[in-house]
Amino acid sequence: VQLQASGGGLVQAGGSLRLSCAASGRTFSSYVMGWFRQAPGKERDIVAAITWGGGSAYYANSVKGRFTISGDSAENTVYLQMNSLKPEDTAVYYCAAGERRSVQAGLGARSNYEYWGQGTLVTVSS
Repeated sequence: VQLQASGGGLVQAGGSLRLSCAASGRTFSSYVMGWFRQAPGKERDIVAAITWGGGSAYYANSVKGRFTISGDSAENTVYLQMNSLKPEDTAVYYCAAGERRSVQAGLGARSNYEYWGQGTLVTVSS
């Protein structure tokens, strides 16, 4: 099983980026796909999550109205569209996958996610 995250880069404040997470190696139909981020010296926190194949999405308060998570089941890829980026969004972004029954116990708990991508760096300059 592999999650391959990509799309990070350097962008000015107010700009946009789209992250991609390509999943392979198994069927993820019963999984929740999440994006986490970790800034230097800080904990890895959840940013957004979505149930594979549709369903409601979750967003951290800090990104509501600016970020959108979506999935393409045909491509087995999850996206994170990030608009109106701020310097405080600077972090390494990780995609993760966890079984619904595990993630339901705590959407933001890293231990509830079974698979992780390698991370992609997003840097927002002021």
